[in-house]
Amino acid sequence: MRFFERVKQFVHEVAGEFRRVSWPNRAEVVNSTVVVLAVVVVLAVFLAAVDMGLSWIVERILRWG
Repeated sequence: MRFFERVKQFVHEVAGEFRRVSWPNRAEVVNSTVVVLAVVVVLAVFLAAVDMGLSWIVERILRWG
């Protein structure tokens, strides 16, 4: 029975912590999402450019050899 008492206490403490969390409002969530998506797009373009550049270099080396 001690196990179930500990589980009950844990759930009670977690609920208390959730009440103390300062949740972001809708505007903050939207702004954060836009920032994350923008960073992902920029990194994807950068990595695509690096990949194409390195592929071009390797292709030239293999043709030369």
